[in-house]
Amino acid sequence: MQILNLSEIRRALDAGAVLGRMREALVAWSRGECAMPMPMHLGIAPEDAEIHIKSCYRRGGKYFALKIASTFPRNPERGLATGNGMVLLASAETGEPAALLADAGYLTDVRTAAVAAMMARELGRRDRSLGILGAGVQARLQAEWHAAVLDLERLWIWGRTAARAEECARDLRQTLNGVEVMVAPSPAAVAREARLIVTATTARAPLLGSDDVRPGTLISAVGSDSVGKQELDPGILRRADRLLADSRSQCEKLGELQHAPDEWERAMEMGSFLESGGGPQGRPSELTVCDFTGLGIEDLEIAECCYENRR
Repeated sequence: MQILNLSEIRRALDAGAVLGRMREALVAWSRGECAMPMPMHLGIAPEDAEIHIKSCYRRGGKYFALKIASTFPRNPERGLATGNGMVLLASAETGEPAALLADAGYLTDVRTAAVAAMMARELGRRDRSLGILGAGVQARLQAEWHAAVLDLERLWIWGRTAARAEECARDLRQTLNGVEVMVAPSPAAVAREARLIVTATTARAPLLGSDDVRPGTLISAVGSDSVGKQELDPGILRRADRLLADSRSQCEKLGELQHAPDEWERAMEMGSFLESGGGPQGRPSELTVCDFTGLGIEDLEIAECCYENRR
């Protein structure tokens, strides 16, 4: 079994390939090509920590994957990163381990940002302004991946603490040349300034109300990925002209849709949307919500991508 460390994993990632793999992953899931059980969530109460365990096999594939991604919020006090994790690739023919990707949670973070950016591109967005709720690693990656597919000029960041938001903004000013990065005083202020919004927090109560969101907005909600998490008022989902879910079965239990059961029936899976031809938003006032919970097939695809491109 090969072990790939984080530096090797970073070198093996190709942005264009990852975007393509994320599109392929959503389509494969909606076609029914994946054996992908519901995620397992493990809580460690003394540390207020959560561990997400996901797995997948794609029909006809060479490997299956088992992914562990953890969040330990008190780690910064110990001088450690909040997130960690690993991905195991094993032969789908014999079950023998092929590679352990010791990614420290990096692949989970990347595929989450990449799939949201890919959907913005597939929806034909031409936004020059992006708003992000959140000021952690995921906020930084969402900004970078969206900047790779859009001609961004302005970025608005909101965080629960002003210090974290300012730190995130400083980092992104160095990373995103030519993009003006500003800190917003509230989630509502972000929604006033941008019609492309990514929510990337661990909130358990709505950050955005229905009245906060302007017509023509695309909201990519990536933070709600387990029972009880919530970033959007359910009224936003009810207002949405287009409601897309990475997996209906997951979103109904773990995503924003868990808080709007009356909207379950009209939610369309992103893979089905893409395979049907997708296309840009219709009228300029159309409101679209993308509910992301993170799929095991995405973990399998990005791990395979790294393993195949290793040097």
